[in-house]
Amino acid sequence: MRILITGGAGYVGTELTHHLAKNPDVDEIIIYDNLSRKNYNFFLEGDLPDQKVTFVEADILDTRRLKKWLDGVDVVYHLAAFVLTPFSNEKPHQFEQVNHWGTAEVSYLLEESSVSKVVYLSSASVYGLHNKITGKSEEPVPTSHYGISKYHGEKMIRRLQAEKDVYIIRSGNVYGYSRSMRFDSVINKFMFYAHYRNRVSVYGQGNQQRPFIHINRLSHFLSDLPASAVKPGVYDFVNRNMSIDQVVEGLKKVYPDLETLYISQNLVLDGVQIKLDDDVPQQYLQAGNTFEDELNKFKEAFSF
Repeated sequence: MRILITGGAGYVGTELTHHLAKNPDVDEIIIYDNLSRKNYNFFLEGDLPDQKVTFVEADILDTRRLKKWLDGVDVVYHLAAFVLTPFSNEKPHQFEQVNHWGTAEVSYLLEESSVSKVVYLSSASVYGLHNKITGKSEEPVPTSHYGISKYHGEKMIRRLQAEKDVYIIRSGNVYGYSRSMRFDSVINKFMFYAHYRNRVSVYGQGNQQRPFIHINRLSHFLSDLPASAVKPGVYDFVNRNMSIDQVVEGLKKVYPDLETLYISQNLVLDGVQIKLDDDVPQQYLQAGNTFEDELNKFKEAFSF
């Protein structure tokens, strides 16, 4: 089985690659990434087999090059995206260009290819911030430029459903240690500040809710999809809804002397909670480590 991962050198892509590399049924993994985040950790740590992994530095908007590398590929994971934070309203043009039209270009090429399975990593941000509990049974109403662009990307990928097995994974806010760290997501950022500054800053009142998923759960689920009994479709991949205050409470169990500063407490910030998806096999969402366990494991990854 030949697999191509757009954005494969990123936060999620790195962990996914390491999972897939252990699968004896996977013959080749093509990492197609433009390295726009300037994060080279993918290349520095781990034991990826040379004979299995091929790196291609290229952009998804370079359709001629992408078409060449899709030849003979069985499964495509489309992870490439422009990301600041999941509910960001900055740089709308870049969100639209990469996440919407870039995904459209990928879908056009996939339409003409022999690829049989397509996995698109979407986001819970497609549901917007409405201070309610929601999920895939309801029509998404994105409220950020990022969420809008990812929802448009979903529509581009959905066009392939008649001909290919298509999986759309609406992931919660991803957190946890990875070889290719991102420190702009809330839990990862708070862990860094808690460990090295012993202080975190919370905007608003701290009661705004967010959906979360640990990176190990997400990468494990994604890597199993090509050979699993999970049917093609849309999946909400979230196993925790927490307020920012609850995140801080978890941090204080790991860093008991942690100082918390509340900024602009007069702001009432919207949030969202995502229902647990009964269609996701529960071994990916239930049991395993507690939130405190996950934070302690993360803490061990810091060098001092």
